[in-house]
Amino acid sequence: QVQLVESGGGSVQPGGSLRLSCSASGFSLFYGSVGWFRLAPGKEREAVSCSSNSDDRQYYADSVKGRFTVSRDNSGNTVYLQMNNLRPEDTAVYYCALRNSPRMPERLWDRMGEYSYWGQGTQVTVSS
Repeated sequence: QVQLVESGGGSVQPGGSLRLSCSASGFSLFYGSVGWFRLAPGKEREAVSCSSNSDDRQYYADSVKGRFTVSRDNSGNTVYLQMNNLRPEDTAVYYCALRNSPRMPERLWDRMGEYSYWGQGTQVTVSS
């Protein structure tokens, strides 16, 4: 049984940083692509980033480019999302999601339907 667990969320002031973790069990992330999505009140779920393992590519939404970095520790079966210079508009529940293929084509990374497994989410609140 595949399970994803996010952690690392919290409350920070604008300009602050957080690092989210997505730990997997029941599946080796070495063979998967992992995406990060977020859901803010009143908005649709938004793709934030993705780590494609086999070609070592990372994808980012325009709204987070230059501020967020996705990385992975395959030996620890964990993917991270480092979030710097956080803004109030980054406030949301953040979810990680797994596609059981080590390569994620660029044209697909932001599509929710490409991911088969989802975590329960972790809240990120950016406020002064």
